[in-house]
Amino acid sequence: MNRKLSTVIMTIGLGSLLLITRAYESVSQTPPNNLEEINNLEEILTPNTKVEKIAEGFEFTEGPLWHPDGFLLFSDIPANTIYKWQPEGKTEVFRQPSGNANGNALDSLGRLITAEHGNRRLSLTEKDGQIVTLVSHYQGKRLNSPNDLTVKSDGSIYFTDPPFGIKSEQEELGFYGVYRLAPDGTLTLLVDDFVRPNGIVLSPDETQLYVNDSQKGEIRVFDVKPDGMLENERQFAQLKPGTQKGAADGMKVDIKGNVYSTGAGGVWIFSPNGELLGIIETQEPPANLAWGDSDYQTLYITARNSIYRIRLQIQGM
Repeated sequence: MNRKLSTVIMTIGLGSLLLITRAYESVSQTPPNNLEEINNLEEILTPNTKVEKIAEGFEFTEGPLWHPDGFLLFSDIPANTIYKWQPEGKTEVFRQPSGNANGNALDSLGRLITAEHGNRRLSLTEKDGQIVTLVSHYQGKRLNSPNDLTVKSDGSIYFTDPPFGIKSEQEELGFYGVYRLAPDGTLTLLVDDFVRPNGIVLSPDETQLYVNDSQKGEIRVFDVKPDGMLENERQFAQLKPGTQKGAADGMKVDIKGNVYSTGAGGVWIFSPNGELLGIIETQEPPANLAWGDSDYQTLYITARNSIYRIRLQIQGM
């Protein structure tokens, strides 16, 4: 089916492009090719917005997280390291070994919660630096390799558990789930029919939970009930299935409820009703996202061997 599209291209540093695309009729499954000098993301980007590389030389970057103290944390999964990047450009080791850390988040007390591939668990770093296991098993069987997570204001942790960090013979569960870890430590399996569940994020009002599937290239959305359970599952958006140029992976939302997902070619931006608003093209395939800086209007992007950022006009959650 043909889509009616309009786009704008703006030159960015590092010899790449910022491709902004709008789909008027429905979500496109591949990055559009029609190029016109029209910017339909004027509420999000300014015409002179540039994507900037701020660090490089890593193996596979993931799990970016802006710390309120003014620095960025991010994982390098194969390097078994969490790094700390500071605005003056200094990058240093924050934790090594990291358990082949992937996704990172903060709880309401500012403590670091990490999805660890290698240790097959969610961990919590206490204020004194002590690292404790939050959960590593479901019904007596080891989790696959917790990938990404999002924390609700009541302390609940929602996370995905694909098999990316283990070999097939190491699997004990037989499925790849989406879970809720309650504040009292109760682990509940919410969904078990994803092919490769990956990115996960709550809407600004926490009434909806978005989860994407890297292999299928889709985002599903669920209503979050008052007790934290899910209902009313439906497809939110369709992206291009994963390729060497990227896949549905990390996700974030802004204060207006727009959904940002990594995908083939860059960062795909959807309106709250699932309409494709645009794609920020990145030089390397992106893996995950984080809002940062004091006003949370800078989008930090982990992409293979490097870290990028782009300044936006809208505030992130």
